[in-house]
Amino acid sequence: MRRRIPSIEALIAFEAAARHLSFTRSADELALTQSAVGRQVASLEDYLGVALFNRVKKRLSLTEIGQTYARQVREDLDRIERDTLAAMAHRNAGGILELAVIPTFATRWLIPRLPQFYAEHEHVTINLTTRAEPFLFTDTPFDAAIHFGDPVWPGSITKYLFGEEMTPVCSPRLLQGKTSLEPRDVTKFTLLHQSARPDAWRHWLAQAGIDDDVDCMRGQRYELFSMLVEAARAGLGIALVPRFFVSHEVATGELVLPSSTSLRSDKGYYLVYPESKQNSPQLQAFALWLLAEASRYAEREE
Repeated sequence: MRRRIPSIEALIAFEAAARHLSFTRSADELALTQSAVGRQVASLEDYLGVALFNRVKKRLSLTEIGQTYARQVREDLDRIERDTLAAMAHRNAGGILELAVIPTFATRWLIPRLPQFYAEHEHVTINLTTRAEPFLFTDTPFDAAIHFGDPVWPGSITKYLFGEEMTPVCSPRLLQGKTSLEPRDVTKFTLLHQSARPDAWRHWLAQAGIDDDVDCMRGQRYELFSMLVEAARAGLGIALVPRFFVSHEVATGELVLPSSTSLRSDKGYYLVYPESKQNSPQLQAFALWLLAEASRYAEREE
């Protein structure tokens, strides 16, 4: 059965006109004449049988249905463009890998290493999208994910990368000349928290042997570890973050470790992908490279 879909040219002209509320500016953007844009919009209105624009004294405004349809058409055109670019990327025969990643892990650990991957696999394209929580692969376009937590993801294969060690960090200005603090003295400063790890400071204090009534829940909370690192750099307090997230700042002296006590997590970082994708050439190339990089990193940290 023939689909009830208007021409793509008419939809593109309508979307531009709805965005600019001007046939003239839309024509400039699309390299068409003003009359051509007007004809495309008119043909779309005829096809739909409804008015999309109010035309009062040569001024355009969207009708109620026009506003709704413009938003839907814009989303659909954006999706078609993304899908088209993804299909075009297959011309190099290397394939595309859609990867869901934890934000700060991606920016602090993965992306700085990607040039090494591309040097070996120049025809594979990796698209990164941030996802902090587990999801169903069947409901998303992702081929794989890098996940922190437990190796439990139904219907998927999990590959352990490495564990996590969290350490306190702060601006050297905060210590006012001191080189280190006793764990109890750390609690006298403002404690900075990551929203998804509300109990991290409590666990750190317990590991340091401080289990009395210390208010470790006070202080600011930040959604991302990258925000937490910047807050520590700004001197807002002491942050508890994975050590590898701040290796550069510690090496340059922008941040210091006010205590040698660290918190070892019983969770870890994992590469996760659905069983149906395990024979994907680009996924296997990335997985082999990632596991080797993770192994080298873990050996250096021991």
